Amino acid sequence: MNIYRFYEELNRDKVWKGRIDDPSDRDSYRWHQVVEKITPKQLMEKDYEKGGLNFCFIGFCCDAGIELNLGRVGASKGPRAIREQMCNLPVNFAEDTKIYDIGNIVCTSNSDLQEAQMALASLITLVKNAGFFPVVLGGGHEVAYGNYHGVRNSILSSGRVPNIGIINFDAHFDMRPYDSGINSGTMFKQIADECSSSDETFHYMVLGIQKYGNTRSLFTQADKLGVKYVNGELIKESEILEVLNKVHGFMRGRDDIHLTICTDVFASTFAPGVSAPQPFGIDPKVSLGVLRNIIKSGKVASIDIAEVSPRFDEDNITSKLASILLFEMLSTLVKVYHDEI
Repeated sequence: MNIYRFYEELNRDKVWKGRIDDPSDRDSYRWHQVVEKITPKQLMEKDYEKGGLNFCFIGFCCDAGIELNLGRVGASKGPRAIREQMCNLPVNFAEDTKIYDIGNIVCTSNSDLQEAQMALASLITLVKNAGFFPVVLGGGHEVAYGNYHGVRNSILSSGRVPNIGIINFDAHFDMRPYDSGINSGTMFKQIADECSSSDETFHYMVLGIQKYGNTRSLFTQADKLGVKYVNGELIKESEILEVLNKVHGFMRGRDDIHLTICTDVFASTFAPGVSAPQPFGIDPKVSLGVLRNIIKSGKVASIDIAEVSPRFDEDNITSKLASILLFEMLSTLVKVYHDEI
């Protein structure tokens, strides 16, 4: 796959900028002061300085899946909005952790959706094979299809057999039929069918499912395919131990975890700027405890966060929520790397 048809190089100085408290005191630094630009060419030529732990942001600027799914478009602007909110986050990690940004995969035509997803997959494989941890910023939730395949291709290129568990924070299964075409609601059915054709087991768990957001047919199909799910009404402090037990049971036996978050899983009070707002969605504070536990497993291979839609956002609440979740997840990954957990 030639990624350059869809690749947009990062203009670092226009994107990563913000407040500077003290230019000479690293303890006063914010993320915009340490994020470094990198390109696919640099990765291929090994023209970069690696730290002990290396994160790499990848934007997926795409509304095609949402539009084809008859949703509210606007998530293509999500990567820029999330980056803007991450700019002033404090640097709370040592210098052996480095953050890179490789730019965006941009899809402007609905007919190009699948090719754009596979271009994203190729870019993620390149990032992972270079030893970087990919953090993908959507875009519609169809970003998860490209992310999954990027992780899977990297595993295959290392000579391992894929044994991937997908954990999806979402109000929806996103397993609708795709006979008439793919969209932002079909990708996990696509993956399930691909697993079946390649004799791989489909391991999929959804946290935050809403009964009013999924048909009886989707619940029946989920049960048939062995999908594990937890209804949104059960993700609360009083049920947290049971939820964590289910999550750890799912991760047991998996070699790699693909962690994907659709921001429509959160209550619209916390996430108004999404494609499909959820008045009875889950509380992000409770979710954060679950996310930290997943990352503490040491199995997470990639993260994506999707469907932040700035055109519907109020005071950047949703993009700010996404940035804080990423801050907490990356901070936890750093602690795992340094055996501080």
